[in-house]
Amino acid sequence: MPKVRANGVELYYELHGPVEGEPLIFNNGVFANTASWAYQLPAFIKRYRVLLYDMRGQGQSEHPKGEYSLELHAQDLEALMAALDIAKAHVVGVSYGGELGLVLALRSPERVASLAVAAAVSHSEVLLRATIERWLIAARLGDARAFFRSVYGDLYSEGFIAANFRFIQQAEGRYVDFDLAAATRLMESFLRLNITAELPRIAAPTCVISAELDTLKPARYGRLMAQAIPGAEFHLIPNSGHAVMLERPQEFNTIVLGFLAKHPIP
Repeated sequence: MPKVRANGVELYYELHGPVEGEPLIFNNGVFANTASWAYQLPAFIKRYRVLLYDMRGQGQSEHPKGEYSLELHAQDLEALMAALDIAKAHVVGVSYGGELGLVLALRSPERVASLAVAAAVSHSEVLLRATIERWLIAARLGDARAFFRSVYGDLYSEGFIAANFRFIQQAEGRYVDFDLAAATRLMESFLRLNITAELPRIAAPTCVISAELDTLKPARYGRLMAQAIPGAEFHLIPNSGHAVMLERPQEFNTIVLGFLAKHPIP
């Protein structure tokens, strides 16, 4: 399993697709890992050199103690790109990963060829903060199964849960060994995000995607970001909850692939 030490932390990564393909980085959601892109990878590796990786505190990467922040994750990713000799890449992220993409585009515009941000926000308002605070309480109780049961209704649409309850049960089983301490640090990091006023500085071509049935990070956040980022395009995927790349992978892939095709790396 390839790992590299970047910005003082050991990061797990995978490279897929043709070596000569344009670099494309997927940023995971907050509780996700590289496996969460299973429905995207086959479609994207036909053309792109895809980098999957786990952020600090996620999956197979190191879970150091101490405070996390999206700025720190961006520094980690910059160091990982340097270690892998990736000067510039398309950056695609969902939820926390989309928010990391925004921060990276603000910090290091020379590294971001294009930016796709799905089911994400640039700040959080009362209901979203209340949901994350509820998750934090559940995480601090120390029961991973109970934690999963407290969050999954916020992540998926009602129709998806009803039609895929076996998947939900299997997902709960995977949470048995979930690192709740690291998850807590990631959630605390999210609550500090407040970059809406900075969005007009983003220079990269940007695609913002929201999900119609996303109650966690509703489409109004996406519309706000698309209006604030110069030249950004906005897409609303119907009949999907927050985990849009899982619930509606074909629509998600079509939108992102079409967007990337319009913005090749010179």
